[in-house]
Amino acid sequence: MERPPDPAAGSRQMLKTIDVDQLRPGMFIQRLHGSWLKHPFWRSSFLASEQDVERIRASAVESVEIDVRRGLDAPPADRRQAVDPGGHEASASVGAAADPDPATGAGSRADAVAGPHAAADLGSELTRARRICQEGRDAVEAMFREVRMGRMVDPAAMLPLADEITASVDRHPGALISIARLKTADDYTYLHSVAVSALMVALARQLGLDEAQCREAAMGGLLHDLGKACMPLDILNKPGQLTDDEYMVMRTHPEEGERLLRHSGLENAAVLHMVRHHHEKYDGGGYPARLPADAIPLLTRMSAVCDVYDAITSNRPYKEGWDPGESLRRMASWKGHFDPAVLKAFIASVGIYPIGTLVRLSSERLAVVLEQGPGALSAPRVRVFFSARLRRQVLQQDLDLWAPGCGERITGIESPRQWGFRELEKLWAP
Repeated sequence: MERPPDPAAGSRQMLKTIDVDQLRPGMFIQRLHGSWLKHPFWRSSFLASEQDVERIRASAVESVEIDVRRGLDAPPADRRQAVDPGGHEASASVGAAADPDPATGAGSRADAVAGPHAAADLGSELTRARRICQEGRDAVEAMFREVRMGRMVDPAAMLPLADEITASVDRHPGALISIARLKTADDYTYLHSVAVSALMVALARQLGLDEAQCREAAMGGLLHDLGKACMPLDILNKPGQLTDDEYMVMRTHPEEGERLLRHSGLENAAVLHMVRHHHEKYDGGGYPARLPADAIPLLTRMSAVCDVYDAITSNRPYKEGWDPGESLRRMASWKGHFDPAVLKAFIASVGIYPIGTLVRLSSERLAVVLEQGPGALSAPRVRVFFSARLRRQVLQQDLDLWAPGCGERITGIESPRQWGFRELEKLWAP
């Protein structure tokens, strides 16, 4: 399923940082500076109304970034230096970038390098993603702790975190998804919710869902495993395979999660359905209700894909995670497990070769995927570091496989474990 064109893709943002006392209704806010704990907004990118301006000024936020191409500019006396999304100075007279290539949905290579998904921007977003993961882990752990203490949870308290996740995915889809995958076995229960939320947002964008559905996707991802807070810790954290009895206990977590949320006052039907039925299968073989495909709403079908992908790519108490590229290949082979159209869109959202995938090139060198390219999904940006033929490290080299004249291509996915690469993430997330 092809991603619908982004109306902002044909031109670069023009961002300006202004103090909140300079904010006016009609300005498009691209980013609220500061932690999500400082403001009450669902999203940090929106067209400001008079009420929004009043709420921001009453919050702890001191400055914001506005996009002057999508809303009002700051008055001449209030002008600040414009910056592009990568943080570089830019002239206010810079025109729109070249129109996207109708065949690929991508602009020129020069525009792609300078645009919001450029390598420098990926680096800065990886830094933000680490912060979001830490804040997210703490927030989800706190919610689980409330459940274990017998207190009622407040799902609305997760809205700011969902906002941060959505904003990060919008800035660069691969950054937060990739960082969240690096969770340790001890952090899995909490960061899994953050990761699934990010994957749900990316998939929702890929499918062209509206803002309301994207919000439900983000919240459903954060809340889908809340029922695990009701599971005995010795079962939840068991380092070995569960017994049949223990497995039957674990299978109750979706229903427990829905019960907790209903008792908390949550009434959103889409989120409640995701929480209860994210383990249903497209062929009707899932649990807890063995629902047939036509009884599973789209967002729930999406959650099934995102939940499994993060689970099998993460280190867990009883197993090491699989390589992301290998995980996609295995998921595609599980006939009847997922909605084929949703899985296809998911692969497009994370890339055939997700960030961190170990690949073999036509030159018999090994490389790790750094970033999805602006052209074909099969031609990402990679970092070459090892000779498979000589079985030794080589001088690191970054290649854009989509660039004209690049003679390299990917010939297959390799297993980091089989090659003995234990800390491959240091090559792409230093």
